[in-house]
Amino acid sequence: MPTLELGQSIPPDTAHAVSVHLPTWQANVGYEEGQSWVVDKMTTGYPRFFIHRSILAFADEIASKFARSGQKTMLFPTTRAARRCLAFINQNAEASVKSDTGIVDFGLDPSKDVSPLMRSLSPTISAVLYPAEVFAVAKQYWQHTGDGVSSRRAEFCHGLFKEGLLSPLERPQSPTGKVCRGPKRYHRPSSIDETKAVPSAARATTQGVFETQESLRFLEERFGRNLDLSLVKRATSAIKRRIAGALAPDMETSVSSLPPMADNSRGQKDLQESDVYLFPCGMNAIFNAHRGMLRARGDMKSINFGFPYVDTLKVLQKFGPGCVFYGHASEGDLDDLEGRLEKGERFLALFCEFPGNPLLTCPNLGRIRSMADRYGFGVVVDETIGSFVNVDVLQFADIVVSSLTKIFSGDCNVMGGSAILNPSGAYYRALKAAWADDLEDTYWAEDIVFMERNSRDFVSRVERINTNSETICEVLTTHPLVKQVYYPKVNQTRPNYEDCRLPNGGYGGLLSVTFSKKSHAVAFFDAINTAKGPSLGTNFTLTSPYVLLAHYQELEWAAGFGVDPDLIRVSVGLEETDELREIFTQALEAAERDI
Repeated sequence: MPTLELGQSIPPDTAHAVSVHLPTWQANVGYEEGQSWVVDKMTTGYPRFFIHRSILAFADEIASKFARSGQKTMLFPTTRAARRCLAFINQNAEASVKSDTGIVDFGLDPSKDVSPLMRSLSPTISAVLYPAEVFAVAKQYWQHTGDGVSSRRAEFCHGLFKEGLLSPLERPQSPTGKVCRGPKRYHRPSSIDETKAVPSAARATTQGVFETQESLRFLEERFGRNLDLSLVKRATSAIKRRIAGALAPDMETSVSSLPPMADNSRGQKDLQESDVYLFPCGMNAIFNAHRGMLRARGDMKSINFGFPYVDTLKVLQKFGPGCVFYGHASEGDLDDLEGRLEKGERFLALFCEFPGNPLLTCPNLGRIRSMADRYGFGVVVDETIGSFVNVDVLQFADIVVSSLTKIFSGDCNVMGGSAILNPSGAYYRALKAAWADDLEDTYWAEDIVFMERNSRDFVSRVERINTNSETICEVLTTHPLVKQVYYPKVNQTRPNYEDCRLPNGGYGGLLSVTFSKKSHAVAFFDAINTAKGPSLGTNFTLTSPYVLLAHYQELEWAAGFGVDPDLIRVSVGLEETDELREIFTQALEAAERDI
């Protein structure tokens, strides 16, 4: 990794990077507090927290043409996603704003000469218009759900919009009038819309059509260089099979079709490609897992078991009847839950991570599964950190979700998420029916192709990162300034991890460390010569004062669950093992000089 500057994208010079360099402890504090010396230098950020500049540029242009004064615009891939956002705004904002919101849907103009290839891509955008003063509410929806438009989709659709090829599916009134809402259909100009043109105007129109066709050709050629649409279907299939553990890593998607799906490494003989679902990001997989459970089983509270990734808890709390939160994922927590169940309480589903983030705690999935079968609730397990190369959690779950953005991709340049329905699960048929009826495929074609290419060597990368991580764990645990290292191999919940670990599985690429004094943590972090920013699972080592970034406004609350506010999280990469050992040793020496 080359030398990085404050606010530079990680990886550098990458248009759709999903991390940003925050090189010092104080820079992370400055980011959280919105200090200009940090924020003004940021070229990008993690996409659900920092709306990509290409998305903002498109949103601003739509707002300039369709929004009223004082309105802002937020972009979504479909009208149904936009409606969910609008409903969230209306539910959580002041009642007075409800009359000042709306949606404009955009699709390919049917009156334009567009190739079948372009139509098969079906580029759509739905813009939610809302008063600027409720941006914070709209942003909550964007962050929690992962429903927002991807930067590649926005960039491509913006190009079509500029060329006049992407237009409102119904004609909205003037920017000072009420925007259109509800289901949209393509609007074809009727005879009353047509005007007679004089010959000179006709010549100008002909020239305009020619220029539009040339621009379209340019767009399609540009698109073709980056993405052959004929590959998208096979790339999608390859990703799903890779997630199912049924595709060799060197399988080429250039063949005309993939062979029938054979045995898989998930241990589920009935698992099919159709049981794997792809999403634009990991949180969107979790959001839709929750929505699917609600649709399949009815309105009941969920259980968030273990200290959660911040937005998982928010989804369960804000989008449904609420949830019961067990932040320690301990046997005592399970005892308490079992007592409530014995008294007659019933729940929708239990959501947990395996291992958890950032303490790498592993819940007792065997006991959870037994309780779920006895008392009738679903189990949703996030395997992002463990990965199916190392652990088998599908045997205990009804749904297994994962953020493909992380180690599955590794290159830190594309978002994605997945969910697997367990064909042996009690709610399998109900969940399949719920998603068949309600789920939209919003994973953008370009993102699919990048994800497929990135993930071809996924298994070998995980194996190497496992080795590097154990080395770094040893370096840290043996140092006198280190208070505690959190890693599945050394945690007290290791037996729970071992119950799921595959014969050749390791302990993953994520670990966290705390120091005896905050000043030691600060000195270590400022000195360590790695990329420093949000995200995890990258091919390069990525370090972060995670609790500051994820829980800055609730540090005391997090500490109540044993999460030290000065904790440093390390996502270990593919560097040479000796090189990494030296990098961490030097950072520890810097902490020693702080004594």
